[in-house]
Amino acid sequence: MLARSISGFRALPLVLAAACVALLQPAANAAEAGFRQMTVAANRADDKPAHFALYYPTPDAARVIAMGPFPQTVAINGAPESKFKGLIVISHGTVSTQIGFATLAQALARKGYLVASVEHVGDTWQDQSLRATPARYFAERPRQVSRVIDTLLADPQWRARIASGADGQPLIGAMGHSAGGYTVLALAGGKPVLSRLRKHCETEAEQDPVLCNLSHALGSATAQANAAADGQEEPVQADTRVRAVMALAPLGVAFSASSLASITVPVAIYAGEKDTFLVPRFHAQWVMQNMRGANATLQFVPNAGHYAFMNRPTMDLPSPDGSVAGDPQGFDRAAFLDRFAQESIAFFDKNLR
Repeated sequence: MLARSISGFRALPLVLAAACVALLQPAANAAEAGFRQMTVAANRADDKPAHFALYYPTPDAARVIAMGPFPQTVAINGAPESKFKGLIVISHGTVSTQIGFATLAQALARKGYLVASVEHVGDTWQDQSLRATPARYFAERPRQVSRVIDTLLADPQWRARIASGADGQPLIGAMGHSAGGYTVLALAGGKPVLSRLRKHCETEAEQDPVLCNLSHALGSATAQANAAADGQEEPVQADTRVRAVMALAPLGVAFSASSLASITVPVAIYAGEKDTFLVPRFHAQWVMQNMRGANATLQFVPNAGHYAFMNRPTMDLPSPDGSVAGDPQGFDRAAFLDRFAQESIAFFDKNLR
């Protein structure tokens, strides 16, 4: 969760415009990460236009570009390479931003992937309106990711570059952090039962205090997301186009055990050993213990907190669990992200075929 204090991000359009005319150095031999923003048009009367950050391999040279608290090393509007190994969508956490995963997104792009980092409208640092309706919150997040996939596959420039599998369909993976971890597991087939969240916080609030305090902001979650209390919300839909998932410090307690057991795509779950926002034994471990088969793994990151998977912001950003920039003493976030980026590349290289 990020505070509303990310005032520097408001200047992003001006920053991008200035960067587009900057004098670039000659391109390096290896591919760099291109960057541009795209918009998903509203397709329902109550939809808001959504944006997403697009990273991709480019032969053009990259520069460090200041974007609010999350600088990017990218080639703004660089020319895309002719072929991508696949499409990876990234889902951010609650009240966050689509540019907070720069190290991961750029590393994937440099290794040949098209990466779409989704802005979750209604659950960003600027706009929390989606959180007013719990059932819609849990249904809308995965739907927004699917809309981004729809947008890219409908665009000839991008669809033609995304590699296909033996079945002729595009190779698509998903990575999500925190509420984004919930989101990508829902895309894989996980179904939330919101009464589980309420019951969890009735019995385990002292052991999982940050999540349970935050859950009050989502109202009294008593109905399944697949049967919203007001009868007007859509069910939580999986997206069968997603072939592999990485869930980072996922919000997992709301999932039904049976739906987790039904997931068949490869899933890599990561959790910070010292995560106090989403205590792993209630979330990451709950997900893992209900997954079946050999396609799921759980890895604990030693000495890591909840925000270890995001780039460290250049300013202090308060959250319900301390500063987004904070880490347990002795944890080297930059070094971890460099290693984790290589693990992410290896995971998708192995599982997107």
